[in-house]
Amino acid sequence: MGYLNGFRVTFNKMFEDRVTTEYPEEKQEKPDRLHGRHVLNRYEDGMEKCIGCELCAAVCPAKCIYVRGKDNPPDDPVSPGERFGFVYEINYLRCIHCDLCVEACPTEAITESKLFEFSFSNRSDAIYTRDELIVDDDGRPQQMPWEDWRPGEDEATSGWMRATSPSGDASYEGKVGWSAELGYGVRAPEMGQSGEGGSAGAGESTDSGGSAEGGSAGAGDSTDSGGSAEGGSAGAGESTDSGGSAVGGDKEGGEH
Repeated sequence: MGYLNGFRVTFNKMFEDRVTTEYPEEKQEKPDRLHGRHVLNRYEDGMEKCIGCELCAAVCPAKCIYVRGKDNPPDDPVSPGERFGFVYEINYLRCIHCDLCVEACPTEAITESKLFEFSFSNRSDAIYTRDELIVDDDGRPQQMPWEDWRPGEDEATSGWMRATSPSGDASYEGKVGWSAELGYGVRAPEMGQSGEGGSAGAGESTDSGGSAEGGSAGAGDSTDSGGSAEGGSAGAGESTDSGGSAVGGDKEGGEH
């Protein structure tokens, strides 16, 4: 009769709370840094950020990006540099939304929106061209007929790029290191990574010159230049940068 246990599990599930949403009428909230459909950004004066360097195409593991640069016309330049992206295409039948193109871009020209719901009736629609990827005069992504945009999905197009010091030097946290965007100006940094007071949790770090007193630094934590962790212990895999010290504590295996 063991096979009846399976029916019992199914029967019990009938009385539990439903977690299914009525998609597409109801949709779950998307994170700000979701890797969705790409956009090509412009500066506040309307000039394009893309300089046709082709680094995004070179780093793409799916080989879905095709870029060709061209010299800017002296009388009517398209970008501030010597060249601009004359041809820019992304094949979304290949794209895996890894965001490596955003990481590689030296001018923050290509970023991603929160849109991931779009389907195509033919292959040519799946290949987005420069004219379709470039933001409009308000700095917002152009919306194609086959895309299902919802309110707010076209606003955080550079959220991942503005995540300051997600795993690096915490002294850069909250500092603006990106250029202005058409329609938005210089956007504010994304969420901070450091805790204030008490102990620094796993993956957190103290600001430059700061200290975490009376607490302990969790696994993967670090203190920056001039910082110290007093009265606590440094966990496995932790490190203190130049000038930092762990006072009155023990260093466990794997520290450096």
